Amino acid sequence: MISLVQNEITKILLKKKMILIVLLLLIFISLLAYGQKYSYDQNIQKFEAESGGVEYDWRSLTAQRLDDLEERSANEFIPKEVRASVDREIQQLTYFIENDINPITPTASKFNVQFVEQGILLFIPLLVVILAADLVSSEFSNKTIKILLTRAVPRWKILLSKYIALVMMTTILVFIIGILSTLISYLFFQQWGFSEPIVTGFSLVNGELNANSTILISRFQYTLLIYSLLWFVSTVVASITLLISVVVDNSSSAIGILMASLIGGQFLQFFLSEWELVKYFFVTNLDLTRYLTGSYQLIEGMSLNFSILILSAWALLSLIISFIVFNRKDILV
Repeated sequence: MISLVQNEITKILLKKKMILIVLLLLIFISLLAYGQKYSYDQNIQKFEAESGGVEYDWRSLTAQRLDDLEERSANEFIPKEVRASVDREIQQLTYFIENDINPITPTASKFNVQFVEQGILLFIPLLVVILAADLVSSEFSNKTIKILLTRAVPRWKILLSKYIALVMMTTILVFIIGILSTLISYLFFQQWGFSEPIVTGFSLVNGELNANSTILISRFQYTLLIYSLLWFVSTVVASITLLISVVVDNSSSAIGILMASLIGGQFLQFFLSEWELVKYFFVTNLDLTRYLTGSYQLIEGMSLNFSILILSAWALLSLIISFIVFNRKDILV
Protein backbone atom coordinates (compact mmCIF):
# COMPACT_ATOMS: atom_id res chain seq x y z
CA MET A 1 0.00 0.00 0.00
CA ILE A 2 2.83 2.41 0.84
CA SER A 3 4.40 1.93 -2.59
CA LEU A 4 1.04 2.55 -4.24
CA VAL A 5 0.56 5.79 -2.32
CA GLN A 6 4.09 6.92 -3.18
CA ASN A 7 3.39 6.18 -6.84
CA GLU A 8 0.19 8.27 -6.77
CA ILE A 9 1.94 11.20 -5.06
CA THR A 10 4.66 11.03 -7.71
CA LYS A 11 2.01 11.15 -10.45
CA ILE A 12 0.43 14.24 -8.93
CA LEU A 13 3.79 15.99 -8.60
CA LEU A 14 4.87 15.10 -12.15
CA LYS A 15 1.75 16.79 -13.54
CA LYS A 16 3.14 20.02 -12.05
CA LYS A 17 -0.31 21.13 -10.89
CA MET A 18 1.12 22.10 -7.52
CA ILE A 19 3.37 24.59 -9.30
CA LEU A 20 0.31 26.13 -11.01
CA ILE A 21 -1.55 26.28 -7.70
CA VAL A 22 1.40 27.94 -5.92
CA LEU A 23 1.65 30.52 -8.73
CA LEU A 24 -2.07 31.29 -8.43
CA LEU A 25 -1.73 31.68 -4.68
CA LEU A 26 1.29 33.97 -5.04
CA ILE A 27 -0.61 36.22 -7.45
CA PHE A 28 -3.88 36.40 -5.52
CA ILE A 29 -2.33 36.71 -2.06
CA SER A 30 0.02 39.46 -3.23
CA LEU A 31 -2.81 41.40 -4.87
CA LEU A 32 -5.10 41.07 -1.87
CA ALA A 33 -2.38 42.00 0.63
CA TYR A 34 -1.40 45.04 -1.42
CA GLY A 35 -5.06 46.04 -1.76
CA GLN A 36 -5.64 45.76 1.98
CA LYS A 37 -2.49 47.77 2.76
CA TYR A 38 -3.48 50.44 0.25
CA SER A 39 -7.01 50.65 1.66
CA TYR A 40 -5.68 50.87 5.22
CA ASP A 41 -3.26 53.68 4.31
CA GLN A 42 -6.03 55.55 2.53
CA ASN A 43 -8.28 55.28 5.60
CA ILE A 44 -5.53 56.69 7.81
CA GLN A 45 -4.95 59.59 5.42
CA LYS A 46 -8.68 60.26 5.26
CA PHE A 47 -8.96 60.19 9.05
CA GLU A 48 -6.01 62.53 9.57
CA ALA A 49 -7.34 64.93 6.92
CA GLU A 50 -10.81 65.05 8.48
CA SER A 51 -9.51 65.32 12.06
CA GLY A 52 -7.13 68.18 11.34
CA GLY A 53 -3.92 66.21 11.72
CA VAL A 54 -4.83 64.32 14.90
CA GLU A 55 -2.55 61.31 15.34
CA TYR A 56 -4.02 58.02 14.19
CA ASP A 57 -5.57 55.75 16.81
CA TRP A 58 -7.34 52.49 16.06
CA ARG A 59 -10.26 53.42 18.35
CA SER A 60 -10.87 56.58 16.34
CA LEU A 61 -10.71 54.69 13.06
CA THR A 62 -13.04 52.03 14.44
CA ALA A 63 -15.45 54.73 15.57
CA GLN A 64 -15.34 56.21 12.08
CA ARG A 65 -16.13 52.79 10.64
CA LEU A 66 -19.05 52.51 13.07
CA ASP A 67 -20.40 55.86 11.92
CA ASP A 68 -20.23 54.72 8.29
CA LEU A 69 -22.01 51.46 9.10
CA GLU A 70 -24.73 53.17 11.12
CA GLU A 71 -25.35 55.60 8.27
CA ARG A 72 -25.59 52.68 5.87
CA SER A 73 -27.94 50.79 8.18
CA ALA A 74 -30.22 53.83 8.40
CA ASN A 75 -30.69 53.77 4.63
CA GLU A 76 -34.25 52.50 4.15
CA PHE A 77 -33.58 51.39 0.58
CA ILE A 78 -31.02 48.65 1.32
CA PRO A 79 -32.31 45.04 1.44
CA LYS A 80 -33.34 43.57 4.76
CA GLU A 81 -30.64 40.88 4.60
CA VAL A 82 -27.89 43.46 3.98
CA ARG A 83 -29.10 45.63 6.87
CA ALA A 84 -29.05 42.61 9.19
CA SER A 85 -25.46 41.84 8.19
CA VAL A 86 -24.45 45.49 8.74
CA ASP A 87 -26.11 45.49 12.16
CA ARG A 88 -24.14 42.37 13.11
CA GLU A 89 -20.88 44.14 12.22
CA ILE A 90 -21.94 47.21 14.20
CA GLN A 91 -22.57 45.07 17.27
CA GLN A 92 -19.24 43.30 16.91
CA LEU A 93 -17.22 46.50 16.50
CA THR A 94 -19.00 48.00 19.51
CA TYR A 95 -18.03 44.91 21.51
CA PHE A 96 -14.39 45.24 20.41
CA ILE A 97 -14.22 48.91 21.42
CA GLU A 98 -15.78 48.24 24.81
CA ASN A 99 -13.31 45.41 25.48
CA ASP A 100 -10.24 47.24 24.10
CA ILE A 101 -9.64 44.78 21.24
CA ASN A 102 -8.04 46.17 18.05
CA PRO A 103 -9.99 44.91 14.99
CA ILE A 104 -8.56 47.43 12.51
CA THR A 105 -4.76 47.42 12.21
CA PRO A 106 -3.76 44.78 9.61
CA THR A 107 -1.23 42.09 10.55
CA ALA A 108 -0.02 38.89 8.92
CA SER A 109 -2.11 36.77 11.30
CA LYS A 110 -5.27 38.74 10.52
CA PHE A 111 -4.68 38.54 6.80
CA ASN A 112 -4.13 34.78 6.58
CA VAL A 113 -7.38 34.20 8.49
CA GLN A 114 -9.27 36.68 6.33
CA PHE A 115 -7.90 35.01 3.20
CA VAL A 116 -9.36 31.69 4.34
CA GLU A 117 -12.67 33.28 5.34
CA GLN A 118 -13.02 34.86 1.89
CA GLY A 119 -11.69 31.91 -0.10
CA ILE A 120 -13.26 28.94 1.65
CA LEU A 121 -16.46 29.15 -0.41
CA LEU A 122 -15.03 29.18 -3.92
CA PHE A 123 -11.36 29.96 -4.54
CA ILE A 124 -9.75 27.35 -2.28
CA PRO A 125 -12.24 24.57 -3.26
CA LEU A 126 -11.38 25.34 -6.91
CA LEU A 127 -7.70 24.78 -6.09
CA VAL A 128 -8.60 21.40 -4.63
CA VAL A 129 -10.62 20.61 -7.76
CA ILE A 130 -7.61 21.47 -9.95
CA LEU A 131 -5.51 19.14 -7.83
CA ALA A 132 -7.93 16.20 -7.82
CA ALA A 133 -10.24 16.33 -10.85
CA ASP A 134 -8.10 14.13 -13.10
CA LEU A 135 -6.91 11.75 -10.40
CA VAL A 136 -8.92 8.86 -11.84
CA SER A 137 -10.48 10.26 -15.02
CA SER A 138 -7.07 10.83 -16.63
CA GLU A 139 -6.25 7.15 -16.12
CA PHE A 140 -9.27 6.26 -18.25
CA SER A 141 -8.81 8.94 -20.91
CA ASN A 142 -5.12 8.07 -21.32
CA LYS A 143 -5.82 4.29 -21.18
CA THR A 144 -3.22 3.89 -18.40
CA ILE A 145 -5.82 2.31 -16.13
CA LYS A 146 -5.40 -1.00 -17.96
CA ILE A 147 -1.68 -1.05 -17.15
CA LEU A 148 -2.39 -0.13 -13.54
CA LEU A 149 -4.87 -2.99 -13.15
CA THR A 150 -2.45 -5.59 -14.52
CA ARG A 151 -0.80 -5.58 -11.12
CA ALA A 152 -1.96 -8.22 -8.67
CA VAL A 153 -3.63 -5.58 -6.54
CA PRO A 154 -7.37 -5.34 -5.77
CA ARG A 155 -9.16 -2.38 -7.31
CA TRP A 156 -10.20 -1.03 -3.92
CA LYS A 157 -6.54 -0.78 -2.89
CA ILE A 158 -5.71 1.18 -6.02
CA LEU A 159 -8.52 3.66 -5.37
CA LEU A 160 -7.69 3.84 -1.66
CA SER A 161 -4.06 4.66 -2.47
CA LYS A 162 -5.25 7.44 -4.75
CA TYR A 163 -7.48 8.84 -2.04
CA ILE A 164 -4.76 8.69 0.63
CA ALA A 165 -2.36 10.46 -1.73
CA LEU A 166 -5.05 13.06 -2.45
CA VAL A 167 -5.67 13.74 1.25
CA MET A 168 -1.92 14.08 1.83
CA MET A 169 -1.55 16.55 -1.05
CA THR A 170 -4.63 18.45 0.14
CA THR A 171 -3.04 18.73 3.58
CA ILE A 172 0.14 20.06 2.00
CA LEU A 173 -1.97 22.56 0.04
CA VAL A 174 -3.51 23.87 3.28
CA PHE A 175 -0.03 24.30 4.76
CA ILE A 176 1.13 26.13 1.63
CA ILE A 177 -1.84 28.51 1.85
CA GLY A 178 -1.03 29.27 5.49
CA ILE A 179 2.69 29.79 4.91
CA LEU A 180 2.35 31.93 1.77
CA SER A 181 -0.45 34.11 3.13
CA THR A 182 1.51 34.74 6.34
CA LEU A 183 4.89 35.49 4.78
CA ILE A 184 3.62 37.60 1.88
CA SER A 185 1.28 39.66 4.06
CA TYR A 186 4.11 40.25 6.57
CA LEU A 187 6.12 41.88 3.78
CA PHE A 188 3.31 44.43 3.42
CA PHE A 189 2.22 44.93 7.04
CA GLN A 190 5.52 44.32 8.92
CA GLN A 191 3.61 42.85 11.87
CA TRP A 192 3.00 39.21 12.79
CA GLY A 193 0.20 39.79 15.31
CA PHE A 194 -0.12 36.16 16.46
CA SER A 195 -0.10 37.13 20.14
CA GLU A 196 -2.96 39.61 19.80
CA PRO A 197 -6.24 38.70 21.53
CA ILE A 198 -9.34 37.91 19.51
CA VAL A 199 -12.92 37.24 20.52
CA THR A 200 -14.72 34.26 18.99
CA GLY A 201 -17.86 32.33 19.77
CA PHE A 202 -20.44 34.88 18.65
CA SER A 203 -23.81 33.37 17.81
CA LEU A 204 -27.13 34.50 16.38
CA VAL A 205 -30.17 34.06 18.61
CA ASN A 206 -33.50 35.14 17.12
CA GLY A 207 -31.65 37.35 14.68
CA GLU A 208 -29.63 39.10 17.40
CA LEU A 209 -25.91 38.81 18.05
CA ASN A 210 -25.26 36.91 21.29
CA ALA A 211 -21.88 37.50 22.95
CA ASN A 212 -22.59 35.49 26.12
CA SER A 213 -20.66 32.45 24.87
CA THR A 214 -17.66 34.34 23.49
CA ILE A 215 -14.12 33.47 24.57
CA LEU A 216 -10.85 35.40 24.35
CA ILE A 217 -7.99 33.54 22.66
CA SER A 218 -4.77 34.47 20.88
CA ARG A 219 -4.73 34.96 17.14
CA PHE A 220 -2.37 31.99 16.86
CA GLN A 221 -4.97 29.73 18.45
CA TYR A 222 -7.68 31.22 16.27
CA THR A 223 -5.53 30.66 13.17
CA LEU A 224 -5.10 26.99 14.07
CA LEU A 225 -8.87 26.69 14.49
CA ILE A 226 -9.60 28.38 11.15
CA TYR A 227 -7.10 26.22 9.27
CA SER A 228 -8.45 23.08 10.91
CA LEU A 229 -11.87 23.95 9.49
CA LEU A 230 -10.25 24.71 6.12
CA TRP A 231 -8.55 21.30 6.11
CA PHE A 232 -11.86 19.60 6.85
CA VAL A 233 -13.67 21.49 4.08
CA SER A 234 -10.84 20.81 1.62
CA THR A 235 -10.92 17.09 2.43
CA VAL A 236 -14.68 16.99 1.85
CA VAL A 237 -14.29 18.75 -1.51
CA ALA A 238 -11.48 16.32 -2.40
CA SER A 239 -13.74 13.34 -1.58
CA ILE A 240 -16.54 14.68 -3.77
CA THR A 241 -14.04 15.45 -6.54
CA LEU A 242 -12.78 11.86 -6.37
CA LEU A 243 -16.33 10.63 -6.99
CA ILE A 244 -16.76 12.84 -10.06
CA SER A 245 -13.35 11.77 -11.33
CA VAL A 246 -14.37 8.11 -11.03
CA VAL A 247 -17.75 8.56 -12.71
CA VAL A 248 -16.56 10.83 -15.56
CA ASP A 249 -13.88 9.59 -17.95
CA ASN A 250 -12.84 13.07 -19.09
CA SER A 251 -10.86 15.43 -16.83
CA SER A 252 -12.24 18.63 -18.33
CA SER A 253 -15.80 17.36 -17.80
CA ALA A 254 -15.01 16.58 -14.18
CA ILE A 255 -13.63 20.10 -13.60
CA GLY A 256 -16.65 21.62 -15.37
CA ILE A 257 -19.15 19.68 -13.24
CA LEU A 258 -17.46 20.66 -10.01
CA MET A 259 -17.06 24.32 -10.96
CA ALA A 260 -20.73 24.45 -11.93
CA SER A 261 -21.66 22.87 -8.57
CA LEU A 262 -19.58 25.35 -6.56
CA ILE A 263 -20.80 28.41 -8.45
CA GLY A 264 -24.39 27.17 -8.75
CA GLY A 265 -24.48 26.48 -5.02
CA GLN A 266 -23.87 30.17 -4.35
CA PHE A 267 -26.91 31.08 -6.46
CA LEU A 268 -29.03 28.54 -4.58
CA GLN A 269 -28.01 30.14 -1.29
CA PHE A 270 -29.05 33.62 -2.33
CA PHE A 271 -32.11 33.00 -4.49
CA LEU A 272 -33.63 29.86 -2.93
CA SER A 273 -32.69 30.34 0.73
CA GLU A 274 -36.24 29.61 1.89
CA TRP A 275 -36.24 26.19 0.24
CA GLU A 276 -35.63 23.61 2.97
CA LEU A 277 -33.49 21.29 0.83
CA VAL A 278 -30.92 24.00 0.06
CA LYS A 279 -29.27 23.68 3.47
CA TYR A 280 -28.47 20.01 2.74
CA PHE A 281 -26.39 20.84 -0.36
CA PHE A 282 -22.66 20.59 0.36
CA VAL A 283 -21.80 24.03 -1.08
CA THR A 284 -24.24 25.71 1.32
CA ASN A 285 -22.29 24.31 4.27
CA LEU A 286 -18.72 25.02 3.14
CA ASP A 287 -18.36 28.35 4.96
CA LEU A 288 -17.75 26.96 8.45
CA THR A 289 -15.83 30.06 9.53
CA ARG A 290 -19.02 32.16 9.67
CA TYR A 291 -20.08 30.27 12.79
CA LEU A 292 -17.02 31.59 14.64
CA THR A 293 -17.69 35.23 13.80
CA GLY A 294 -21.46 35.33 14.15
CA SER A 295 -21.88 36.37 10.52
CA TYR A 296 -25.39 36.63 9.18
CA GLN A 297 -26.83 33.23 8.29
CA LEU A 298 -28.94 33.33 5.17
CA ILE A 299 -30.64 30.00 5.88
CA GLU A 300 -32.40 29.31 9.17
CA GLY A 301 -31.72 26.16 11.16
CA MET A 302 -28.03 25.84 10.32
CA SER A 303 -25.24 25.57 12.89
CA LEU A 304 -21.59 24.50 13.05
CA ASN A 305 -22.51 20.97 14.16
CA PHE A 306 -25.19 20.73 11.47
CA SER A 307 -22.80 21.81 8.69
CA ILE A 308 -20.03 19.46 9.86
CA LEU A 309 -22.51 16.58 9.95
CA ILE A 310 -23.85 17.35 6.46
CA LEU A 311 -20.35 17.71 4.98
CA SER A 312 -19.23 14.47 6.64
CA ALA A 313 -22.25 12.68 5.15
CA TRP A 314 -21.43 14.03 1.68
CA ALA A 315 -17.80 12.93 1.99
CA LEU A 316 -18.67 9.45 3.28
CA LEU A 317 -21.37 8.90 0.66
CA SER A 318 -19.02 10.09 -2.09
CA LEU A 319 -16.33 7.63 -1.00
CA ILE A 320 -18.77 4.72 -0.79
CA ILE A 321 -20.15 5.41 -4.28
CA SER A 322 -16.62 5.94 -5.64
CA PHE A 323 -15.45 2.51 -4.49
CA ILE A 324 -18.62 0.80 -5.72
CA VAL A 325 -18.43 2.39 -9.18
CA PHE A 326 -14.67 1.87 -9.52
CA ASN A 327 -14.93 -1.81 -8.59
CA ARG A 328 -17.74 -2.42 -11.07
CA LYS A 329 -16.62 -0.20 -13.93
CA ASP A 330 -15.88 -1.89 -17.24
CA ILE A 331 -12.24 -1.01 -17.89
CA LEU A 332 -12.10 -2.65 -21.30
CA VAL A 333 -14.56 -0.22 -22.91
